[in-house]
Amino acid sequence: MSGVASRDAGAISQGVSGTTPRSAALEKPLPVVAIVGRANAGKSTLFNRLVRARRALVDAAPGVTRDRNFAEASFRGRRFLVVDTGGFEADAREGLAAEVRAQSELAIEEADAIILVADGRAGVSPADRDVVEAIRRSGKPSWLAVNKLDTPAQDAHAAEFFELGLERVVPISAAHGRGVARLVEEITAALGAPAEGEWSEPSEAISVAIVGRPNVGKSSLLNRLVGYERAIVAPTPGTTRDAIDTAVVVGGTPFVLIDTAGIRRRSRIAAQLEYASAVRALRALERSRVGVLVLDASEGMTDQDARLAGHAWDRGRGLVIFVNKCDLAGGPARVARQLGPRLLDAYPFLAAVPILYASAKTGEGVEALLPEVRLVAENHARVLQTAKLNDALRDAVRAVTPPSVRGRRITFQYGVQTRTCPPRITVFCSAPELVPVAYTRYLAQRLRQAFPLDGTPLEIRYRRRREQRKGSHSAGERCRAG
Repeated sequence: MSGVASRDAGAISQGVSGTTPRSAALEKPLPVVAIVGRANAGKSTLFNRLVRARRALVDAAPGVTRDRNFAEASFRGRRFLVVDTGGFEADAREGLAAEVRAQSELAIEEADAIILVADGRAGVSPADRDVVEAIRRSGKPSWLAVNKLDTPAQDAHAAEFFELGLERVVPISAAHGRGVARLVEEITAALGAPAEGEWSEPSEAISVAIVGRPNVGKSSLLNRLVGYERAIVAPTPGTTRDAIDTAVVVGGTPFVLIDTAGIRRRSRIAAQLEYASAVRALRALERSRVGVLVLDASEGMTDQDARLAGHAWDRGRGLVIFVNKCDLAGGPARVARQLGPRLLDAYPFLAAVPILYASAKTGEGVEALLPEVRLVAENHARVLQTAKLNDALRDAVRAVTPPSVRGRRITFQYGVQTRTCPPRITVFCSAPELVPVAYTRYLAQRLRQAFPLDGTPLEIRYRRRREQRKGSHSAGERCRAG
């Protein structure tokens, strides 16, 4: 069982254009098992148990899960997708509760099998009856998992749930794992043997974390990219709490988009739950290849935005800046003219980062994002030809001679690339510890002029040449420049 890769099993966008998505289903997708039920019945606990990872937030307060959350699981070699849903409220017709209910109903429609999780201690509720009606209409194989029955003596509580009319009623304790193996065994047996060529997320998929402060339009951007309401969008900041993964294929390139909770400064995070959401968003950034930092065009880049960009850069992630809501500030062209120079003046490192001006609401400019992300990912994994690399280094040293430090002159011998993702250049020289940081930045700038490295950090290390002969692993100074 693995929680490494989660993705959406519904429509997979083949492109992004205006208001009409161009979507197509991936061939032979993994079967989907949806977990539904009322709030605080233990759905997310069961989800985490199935995927063997804490991929969904769990809290005593009801309503923690709002969006659908996907992850891959397996049982005795049978792989499938599990989708966690928000609490299903009876007669929810408006507001956020109605949005959450709609997401649950969509999960039921997309699923190949359904698990209705009920609270065995609380008994049958009106919400349970409503979910059963939705399940019956779907005609999908379904199981009623009566949760929170921690001992065999409590199994009698499951009897009253037979009145709901579902044939498969299984007493479980998601928190302790009791009864879960039996439940999963029945489900995988119903799913049948894997289809030949069954799709799983390709290893070459580019993972993209969509990050930013609350209410800058991250979920709206995700919905625009995939072509339907994948994430709940509400004007209230903080609607998204979990990090949510969605697979898309654009121009033949597979991407995994990770929508995250808005990240505020720690001093403003009063509730433990919101802090946990921020931590998960940062972790999502760290498990991605490229981060897309979403800014509000009317606010520009705040100190918190700059810290997020710095976090991605320092962790060696590719980076794209997406300035959103340009439709509310005179259009992308006007925002680029007014905001662009200010961004580069205040944050010089952004000269190495692609900046896009667009509107997720209208779709203007959004079609350029994923192609730009693909280019950044290519730069992130770029292999620099050794001969051309040394030509660029020689030209840089001839143009600006390394300064003497404490009366010692630094000489450079040659450079080699020693890593990708992000690119790392090791330069052999006479005095690694004396190379000034400013000169390292200069070398990085010259290398960026010589090679396509937009959007990716470039790390430069120095070593003495004789230490290479001795097999030394590390010497001198390390600097991630630009």
